Amino acid sequence: MTVLFSEERIRERVAELGRQIRADLGSDEEITLLCILKGSFIFAADLARAISGPVAVEFLGVQSYGDATQSSGHVQITHDLTNPIEGKHVLLVEDIIDTGLTIAYLVQSLLARSPASLRVCALFEKPTEEQKVRADYVGFQLGDEFVVGYGLDWAQRFRNLPYVAAIETD
Repeated sequence: MTVLFSEERIRERVAELGRQIRADLGSDEEITLLCILKGSFIFAADLARAISGPVAVEFLGVQSYGDATQSSGHVQITHDLTNPIEGKHVLLVEDIIDTGLTIAYLVQSLLARSPASLRVCALFEKPTEEQKVRADYVGFQLGDEFVVGYGLDWAQRFRNLPYVAAIETD
């Protein structure tokens, strides 16, 4: 396991993202932070605290990996929103955008619910030409490493690490 992003580096970047998001959306606007479970729960909690002003939090359960290290290509909603987002400023919070399949599906699905605005914030992005959707806010860029920690898992393990590390999965 090789540490790529320390706890302190992540904390600093999350604080920067919080300031940038609030500046872009205005100080009076309530932001509905939509946390994609399970991977983004730690990032979303820290980001919610880093955004000054009114923030509501919603959760959306999505699965496209299962216990594998590559997307199955099929997105399944396992837990839907409990409150409507119509007319709300929604910030979709994802742990990592790899193929972009999950985010593309969610953006299309959420836009059908008529939010006032919809932006995407990802802790990590693995940019590729095939990527369907780009995040409006990105914590860090990644290469092809498989990473765990700070909410990201491998077969439900390592989510509790306070840092992000690359691991070998072979």
